[in-house]
Amino acid sequence: MKLSVTSWSFPQCDLRESAAIAQALGLEGIDLGYFYRSALDKPRLLADPEGYGAELRSELPLPAANLYHLFGDGLFERNLAGPAVARNLEDFDRVLAFCRSVGAPSVFVLPGMLGPGQSRRQALAATAENLKPMVAAAEGSGVAVTVEPHVHSYLESPELTGELAELVPGLKICLDPAHFATLGYRQDEIEILIPRAGHVHLRQARPGVLQAKLEEGTLNFPAFLGALREGGYQGWLAIEYVHQNYMATIYDDVLSETVKMRDCVRAWTR
Repeated sequence: MKLSVTSWSFPQCDLRESAAIAQALGLEGIDLGYFYRSALDKPRLLADPEGYGAELRSELPLPAANLYHLFGDGLFERNLAGPAVARNLEDFDRVLAFCRSVGAPSVFVLPGMLGPGQSRRQALAATAENLKPMVAAAEGSGVAVTVEPHVHSYLESPELTGELAELVPGLKICLDPAHFATLGYRQDEIEILIPRAGHVHLRQARPGVLQAKLEEGTLNFPAFLGALREGGYQGWLAIEYVHQNYMATIYDDVLSETVKMRDCVRAWTR
C-alpha cells in the first residue's frame, strides 16, 4: 500500500504546487480531479486524453494515483442515478484513455443523487445500468472503475454499497470510511467492503462530523490498515483532508492533518 494525497486538499495551490507539497512530505503519488486551482483542464482531457495524460505524466514529480471524474458541472447534472446519458459513456471512454496515458490505475465516480419521486432502490438500479457499460469498457485496460458512496447521495450504507457491487460485476469501491462513520456506522460494518475496494481515502471522522482532527474522531486507523492488509488490498491510500464549504470541512489545518495521517500510517507499517 502506498500513500498519496488528493490534489483538491490544497485549494489555493495549482496542480504542480500540490504535487510538490506531496513530494516534500514524502508521499508517493497524487490524486487528480477537477476542483480548485489544482483542477485538471477537463475540456482538454476530453478532447486530447492521450496527449494531455502523457504531458502530465512527464511533468509531475509524482505518479497519478487516481482520477476523480465528475460527468457534469455538479452533483445533479448528468448524474448516474438518472436516465442514461449517451455523452457520459462517450466521455468515459476518453477518461479511460487519459488514465492509461497519465498512468492512473483507477478512476472514481459518484453514484448519483436522488431525483424527484425517486427511491433509493430506483436510484440503485439506474446507477447499476449506467455503470455496466463503463465497467465493460474498462475491462482489460488496467484501469479500475470505482464508485464512492458519500453523504447526501442515495448510497449511504455499506449494505446498499455491497448490493451495487453485486449488480455490476467488476465494479470496485472507492472506500472512504469517513462518509460512513459520520452517518453512525461502526468500523466493523464499514470494513466488510474492503474486499471490494479499488481505492481508499483516509481522514478522521466521527458520528455527525465528516472530517475531524486525527485525535478527535472514532476511526481506528491501525485497525483499518490491518483489515486492509488481511483483505488483500494493495492499492493506494489517499489522504483526503479538505478545506471546503461542505459538511463543515473548512476548519481544519489540512497540512498538519495530512502529516499526522501520514505519520499514523508510517508508524503502523514500520
